Amino acid sequence: MADDKTKAADGNPENEGGKKKKLIIIIAAVVVLLAATGVGLFFFLKPEPVPEEELDPGINVPVPEIVQNTEIGPMIEIKEFIVNIISEDGRHYVKAALTLEINKEEAVEEVNKRMPQIRDAILLLVGNKTYEELHDLQGKKQLKAELVSKINSFLQKGKVRAIYFTDFVVQ
Repeated sequence: MADDKTKAADGNPENEGGKKKKLIIIIAAVVVLLAATGVGLFFFLKPEPVPEEELDPGINVPVPEIVQNTEIGPMIEIKEFIVNIISEDGRHYVKAALTLEINKEEAVEEVNKRMPQIRDAILLLVGNKTYEELHDLQGKKQLKAELVSKINSFLQKGKVRAIYFTDFVVQ
């Protein structure tokens, strides 16, 4: 028995196999630890996504630029209206009047016939805006684009070319 112990200590292949197994286990543990660290860093350092409710849906609405046409279409004035708007810090309203520029003379009669629909669409769109949206220039441009799109959706003989605010007060 004493001879068996001296043989194992002197370079027995069984002793070397045990050392290799330990080395492989240590290397595998280090690889697993590095992989776990990488995965943890990936998840903890990843930027947080912006919640859906903070994104403004009106950002994607195309805002047409005012183009200087030499030809001016027929104009139809929409009388002054007052609309309560959405506000968290009190009561706010919009007092506005606007003029529609139509692309065809034939559409003037249709616009006049559909004036209740047009006023309803304007009141609903403006009433669903917030004070913050209508207070700046971009919000007003966005409102114009939405109004043009909405009014054009039910006109058949012509289209609204542009909308001009002749009076616009947000309070």
